[in-house]
Amino acid sequence: MGRQTKTKEDFAYIAGFLDGDGSIMVQIKNRRDTPAGWRVMLTICLYQDTRHEKPLYWMRDTFNIGYISRRNDGITEYRVNGYEAVGKILKALKPFVRFKKKQVHLTLNILELLKERKFSELPKRKKLRIADLVCDIREENYKSGMRKYTRQQIRSLLSR
Repeated sequence: MGRQTKTKEDFAYIAGFLDGDGSIMVQIKNRRDTPAGWRVMLTICLYQDTRHEKPLYWMRDTFNIGYISRRNDGITEYRVNGYEAVGKILKALKPFVRFKKKQVHLTLNILELLKERKFSELPKRKKLRIADLVCDIREENYKSGMRKYTRQQIRSLLSR
């Protein structure tokens, strides 16, 4: 995972950044190329004013994964997608996270369930458990605008 000399202080700093200026997102994305027509997507995103974006590059170099993009509103994002990458980062940051402990815990629970086999091969009870965990994370996160799906819709969609 990135450069050789990572310290506890590095992970503590990044965890604090995640607590204050970051998001842990679990999304259900339409995917017509899959049998279910959707997929579960995990993302960690860290945000910073573009004038002060340098720490985001250091974080990306620390983990040696993800990408950085500048938005039109003057914000730069460091974004990491994917089960394995998100899992590695959250496990490294977990001891140091203060305010997003619940989101980290819930996301790691989802990853634990998904590592067993493909989502489509999971028994219905595990699919329902993942649906509930997705909803629990969503309830912990800052809400902007209307939610696309209700808890019952997510449970119905994921349990097929």
